[in-house]
Amino acid sequence: ITHSICTLEFEDHRPLYDWVVRECEMEHIPQQIEFARLNLTNTIMSKRFLKQLVDEGVVDGWDDPRMPTIAGLRRRGYTPESIRNFCREIGVAKATSTVDSQMLEHFVRDDLSAKCPRVMGVIRPIKIVITNYPEDKVEMLEVNYNPNIPEMGKRLVPFSRELYIEEEDFMENPPKKYFRLFPGNEVRLMEAYFIKCNEVIKDENGKVIEIRCTYDPETKSGTGFTGRKVKGTIHWVSAKHAVPAEMRLYEPLILDENDGEEKSFMDRINPNSMKIVNGFVEPALKDAKPQDKFQFMRVGYFNVDIKYTTNDKLVFNRIVSLKSSFKMK
Repeated sequence: ITHSICTLEFEDHRPLYDWVVRECEMEHIPQQIEFARLNLTNTIMSKRFLKQLVDEGVVDGWDDPRMPTIAGLRRRGYTPESIRNFCREIGVAKATSTVDSQMLEHFVRDDLSAKCPRVMGVIRPIKIVITNYPEDKVEMLEVNYNPNIPEMGKRLVPFSRELYIEEEDFMENPPKKYFRLFPGNEVRLMEAYFIKCNEVIKDENGKVIEIRCTYDPETKSGTGFTGRKVKGTIHWVSAKHAVPAEMRLYEPLILDENDGEEKSFMDRINPNSMKIVNGFVEPALKDAKPQDKFQFMRVGYFNVDIKYTTNDKLVFNRIVSLKSSFKMK
């Protein structure tokens, strides 16, 4: 043993440590080095308080994806490489400080961007019907998993008359500079065609339940069409072929930037730290295995949950969002 690495509270014990190893007449005397504990914003790091979260049922165990444990980070989908890169960046210091948790997310996002297949998943679906597309027709579109990594290969994505798009990609009365779908506007469906919104169907409560559109067959992606341009591009999933999936969307467990290590930290638990929604993914994901990671295009990075995924049910944990306002200094 060459070095004994410990946290700052053992600094006062160093004389005793040095005396013991000296009196043992060791040929090579180890050196004790102290360092400050890592603190992250919006995160509980104390084992005692983490145990309280588990015991009181705030989280569903030590491997809950909101927990800063190795098991929790693994289940969330954080990669070993991203954690190591984060640790190298922050280094080791004697001064106690708090690191922005978004820095860790930055390294996770950076690592996943270079290795994840890019697929389409709709978290909060709303149906669109392409009224001038044949009812019995299905096109199989050949799409790259990651255009930046050709060796990942391609998959076939079905396109049909009825699709699901993201609820937030449609507005009936949009503000200025909203370029996604709204009545009378035209957008591109990723890897497919231009569509134009012509009619909105609502239920008895006034909620939009269906959007009726027309498509322009001349505008298919990859054909070199240059007749006109649209400003908005949205993702989609064929309704007939969509695979149901549960999506777990995570936010910080602690509401403020204090580490919460005081008696009142339970009062600052974020009641919306996990939201469960039911969406759809493209059929290429129907055989996804636990710990498989994907980028849902325009949405974020997701990991197949190891605890609740079964042969009949896909559960995805959102690892991190696609973009962040965090900037490396």
